[in-house]
Amino acid sequence: MKQPESIQCKRVYEEPARSDGYRVLVDGMWPRGIKKEALKLDEWRKELAPSAELRKWFGHDPQRWAAFYQKFHAELRERRDTLNALLRRCDGRPLTLLYAAKDTEHNNAVALKMFLD
Repeated sequence: MKQPESIQCKRVYEEPARSDGYRVLVDGMWPRGIKKEALKLDEWRKELAPSAELRKWFGHDPQRWAAFYQKFHAELRERRDTLNALLRRCDGRPLTLLYAAKDTEHNNAVALKMFLD
């Protein structure tokens, strides 16, 4: 299984770029205001989002960021098969993790990228 050439995080509201490679939505809920046909993506991996309990606890509070990503990484360690399936599908291409949160530095896609790096 090849590792992605690169991994980036991008808001779903940004225009897709050719350099995005394999585009995966990693939120547990569909982004507000976007039609399914309108979002250019290769797959939606809800199971790579944080648990509902963890997401609610975090509440996008930057002061909880360190604790959030550590707890989320613990959840991700239990989902190795799902992560490996994603990496197989990506097949060495650039990987773009799509998310809807307004905070571009403290969100589940950033935490997932940290885990994959």
